[in-house]
Amino acid sequence: MHKILVAGLLALASAAPQAQEAGWPSKPLHFIVPFGPGGANDIVARTVAEATAKQLGQPIIIENKPGAGSMIGATYVAKAAPDGYTFLTPAAGVITNALIKSRMPYAEDDLVPVVMMAVSPSVIVVPADSPVKDLKGLIAASRKGPGLNFATAGTGSTPHFVAEMLKLKAGAKLQIVPFKSGSEGMAAVVGNQVDATSEASPVVLSMVKAGKLRAVASTWNRRIAALPDLPTAQEQGFADVSIGHWSGVFAPKGTPEAILDKLNAAVNAALKSSELRAKLIPLAIDPTGGSREDFRKFLAAEKARLAPVAKAAQMKED
Repeated sequence: MHKILVAGLLALASAAPQAQEAGWPSKPLHFIVPFGPGGANDIVARTVAEATAKQLGQPIIIENKPGAGSMIGATYVAKAAPDGYTFLTPAAGVITNALIKSRMPYAEDDLVPVVMMAVSPSVIVVPADSPVKDLKGLIAASRKGPGLNFATAGTGSTPHFVAEMLKLKAGAKLQIVPFKSGSEGMAAVVGNQVDATSEASPVVLSMVKAGKLRAVASTWNRRIAALPDLPTAQEQGFADVSIGHWSGVFAPKGTPEAILDKLNAAVNAALKSSELRAKLIPLAIDPTGGSREDFRKFLAAEKARLAPVAKAAQMKED
């Protein structure tokens, strides 16, 4: 009788998680955006969440938890229950923070990659009245005299990596001028307080089209559909100047594999919908998708590529 009772309890214990996974999702999900509302990452998360909710049959609630270079939101999810209802939708900081911070509040494997959502290519911009017309011109101008001032959104930000790539890979002479946000850096360029910056395509698009900024290059591996005449850095002869403001979905470690696979499939289906693409592509955001393994490989390659840049630039947390 004792053996039968033990066997029955073990069977019930193993059946409970399977039943939970089979019924998932049975309530609203939460996407934690580790930035404030209105930025490229927030736009992507909200648009993808809306389309994915239709695939899953449950609402997806967006919660903005900005601060500490995305660490507040990331830590919240890393320590959340792995029940399939709390996910992180971060940008590159989820891998670059570990490159520049002396201490991390969670282990790297506490966050599990689920799916890539989209990429917003970086766009290098100068004032509208600048004599610089293209990336070669920017680099040539930087080599004269004391060099050029380049605005960033702080240490380890994507604009910071763009500037350091231009210095390390293209021989540009740039003085890094950190601001609290990319928007502040852009405003400084518009006001001719600094000579150039780099920001996510949806953030600079309206300013470029309004003639307030001049775009000299994008830094992704293909042209931006909303700016088809803007050549990439690679097309201009600088293949190593490559980075984008990507957005992905991560889950707390221990989230059941079946749930991760189901969410991956739902997001991929959402990214293929004409409604979603009609919202993101005109904003210069490229819907991406792919398998969980595709995303893992991308993250590993990005970390291997960006680590030497961070080391050469001696990037340290502010």
